[in-house]
Amino acid sequence: MSPALQPMVQRLRTHGPALLARVDDPHDELLAMVWGPRFDREHALGLWARLSRRQPTEAVPTLPAILSVADRFDGLDQGAQQRLRRLIQRHRALGAV
Repeated sequence: MSPALQPMVQRLRTHGPALLARVDDPHDELLAMVWGPRFDREHALGLWARLSRRQPTEAVPTLPAILSVADRFDGLDQGAQQRLRRLIQRHRALGAV
């Protein structure tokens, strides 16, 4: 994995389960946030708001992680952004097996 992606992937692994709990397809939610050239903060904050209503103590450390991932994603070049999308898609495919 690219060193540029490692910090983001680690934060997603740490905070993603709480943020993406109770969604139909977590991979679709992740892809929705990273599909464009900029991280979709509005979508992420909507997920965070749902988490904060369900589990306020889990939500507190998740918000800075979301903002950090968003800033890092926006700082990636197009190739690295595309690699992240492919990683998410590959993870989905591995989970379906």
